[in-house]
Amino acid sequence: MDNQEKETLDRIHEQVTNNPVVIYMKGTPQMPSCGFSSRTAQAMVETGEKFAFVNVLADPLIFEYLPKYQDWPTFPQVYIGGELQGGCDITLELAESGELKTLMAKANEAVSEEA
Repeated sequence: MDNQEKETLDRIHEQVTNNPVVIYMKGTPQMPSCGFSSRTAQAMVETGEKFAFVNVLADPLIFEYLPKYQDWPTFPQVYIGGELQGGCDITLELAESGELKTLMAKANEAVSEEA
């Protein structure tokens, strides 16, 4: 592992652990650049819960190394409470069952209690 890869993976780890809910996506929730990212971000917006996002197209290093972080090859990637939930299909299933809102609320609440 070269220095650039290590620094990028460390940065990803900080983003995942410092944000209760984060989506790595192509584009932004307001201007997604792919259908999978669009549907995933929309499902997250519809929960009414707060979440952070990282536009992987704006950061070539994250685009390159994020798939190695949790051995998940595709985008988007959704992390809740520091744990990879999955991509589009899994997030939409969680949204449909109502579990996405519950998981996001619990992660956001945990941070509020720490503050």
